[in-house]
Amino acid sequence: MLHLVLPVGPLQCNCSIIADERTREAMVIDPGDDIHRILALVNQHGLTVKQIVITHAHIDHVGGATKLKKATGAPILLNQNDLALLNMLDVQAAWLGMAAPENTVIDAPLEHAGSLKTGGIESQVIHTPGHTEGSVCLYIPDQQLLIAGDTLFAGSIGRTDLPGGSHEKILASLHERVLALPDETKVIPGHGPATTIGEERETNPFLV
Repeated sequence: MLHLVLPVGPLQCNCSIIADERTREAMVIDPGDDIHRILALVNQHGLTVKQIVITHAHIDHVGGATKLKKATGAPILLNQNDLALLNMLDVQAAWLGMAAPENTVIDAPLEHAGSLKTGGIESQVIHTPGHTEGSVCLYIPDQQLLIAGDTLFAGSIGRTDLPGGSHEKILASLHERVLALPDETKVIPGHGPATTIGEERETNPFLV
C-alpha cells in the first residue's frame, strides 16, 4: 500500500492519499486545499482516484473536494450528519477570512461500520461524533492504520466548541470506538504529527 500525507491549506490539514500499488487505484482523504499539489502527487505515482473521503465538513478538510472531483470524476463521501455544516461553508470561510469554496455536493454517505474498497485495500468507517456530529475515522485493518480526522491528535483531542461539537460525545467516541483498536495502530490526525493508539492511551491527558 502507498500512503502519502500532504499538509494542505492555511491550517495545514493532513490530506492522505492511499493507493493500491498493484491496481494504482487511490482514495484521497480530506482534500481541504492545494488541489494542484494533490493532483501532482496523484499523477507522479500514476494513480486513479476512486473516492474522495471527507472525515468531517469543516472547511479546512472539505474546501477543495469539488475541485478534486472535477479533476478526477471521483465521488465525494461524507457522513450525512454533517450536511448542515457542509451548507455553511460560506459562513466558515468568513470565520477564517477566506474566500468561500465552490458548492460541495455529497455523492454517497459514509455510514458507521461501512466499508470502502480501493483496489485491494479495504477500509472501515468508524462514526466518531463529538468534534462534529458527522465526524468519522477511517481504519485500514491490514495496515493497522487509522485516519482520525480531528477526533484524535497526538496529545490532544478535537475541539468541541464549534457548531455540532460535544465534549461528552467525543469522549464517548474515543473510549468506545477509537481506543478499542490495537495499541500498535498508527494514527494520522487531521493536523500535526502521527502517533499510535497505545501512545495516546498511555499519555494523552484527555484520555488517561
